[in-house]
Amino acid sequence: MSGDPVHARRLRAQLLAGTPAGDPVTVAERLLAIQGQDPRGARLAIRARSRGLCAADVDHALTEERSMLITWLNRGTLHLVRSEDYPLLQLLTTPQLRTSSTTRLAQEGIDARGTERGLATIERALAADGPLTRAQLGRRLLRARIPIGDGALIQLLFRAAIEGIVVRGPMMGRQHAYALVRDWLPRGQRLDRDKVLAEFARRYLTGHGPADERDLARWGGLTLRDARAGLNAIAAELEDRPGGLVDLRGRRAGQAPEPRLLGAFEPLLLGWNSREPVLADHAAKVISGGIFRGFALAGGRAVGLWRLRGRAVELELFGQLEESVAEALARDGTALQEFLGLS
Repeated sequence: MSGDPVHARRLRAQLLAGTPAGDPVTVAERLLAIQGQDPRGARLAIRARSRGLCAADVDHALTEERSMLITWLNRGTLHLVRSEDYPLLQLLTTPQLRTSSTTRLAQEGIDARGTERGLATIERALAADGPLTRAQLGRRLLRARIPIGDGALIQLLFRAAIEGIVVRGPMMGRQHAYALVRDWLPRGQRLDRDKVLAEFARRYLTGHGPADERDLARWGGLTLRDARAGLNAIAAELEDRPGGLVDLRGRRAGQAPEPRLLGAFEPLLLGWNSREPVLADHAAKVISGGIFRGFALAGGRAVGLWRLRGRAVELELFGQLEESVAEALARDGTALQEFLGLS
């Protein structure tokens, strides 16, 4: 770790080193957006950066507090975010997704008129009886004589999300239900795009610095032009770091994080163009076919894979570890079981 100051700073920015958070919303605020298509993985990202929490605390924030939500944002991928940050992310990261959405809907046999009818049906159903699960919304669409398979349903919900009509709000049992944005969240003020770009860049660096414009553009699904504009707008707040990177002024590096188990689609692998500082030559073992597996972190680097077999945590190490590190990972496996309510 001492030989890689950039990686050490990123680990601290990610809340994997230094003082852990005490609640889920603090983690979401720090990272700005946590990839969320794997529900367990998103919850484990919060676990790794906090102390004293369990998975039910995330569900409580989603359902009772309404302080967090999940929806399609950066790069057209589901993300867990603070409800307070939703307007910023919605404004910047979704308009560029409409073209691909239209193409995917057409591939599912839904033209412009069908899309309009589908969105109107979803909106009416949620206004009358929401929140509703995906299956419940699917039945409403079929009742309205909008013939859809599961692929078409997902594409209509995706379009409703990027248009700012719906978000995934409360948990209903083990299902994540959809709610109307206007019903679930307080009405926000009209945002100035230039100011939002500056805030987006600032918040990205808070959880990911040091980084460069290409890292920011890739993570947010922005153009390089927008990424540069955001960073230029906060230039007075930045300091140069090695390799053409920038960071917020006054940030300190942290010591290596404690050994721990990180979940699927871990944010530490998704915030920058290069994953080499974490994965080194183990990338093919952790990432395959677009799937990011859960892995063990020690000394700031991946040292093995893990999985749940029933309720038990199984480790598959890449090599021999010091006994103290292996024991720490075993203890963290027990803590992971407790977090998920499996112990």
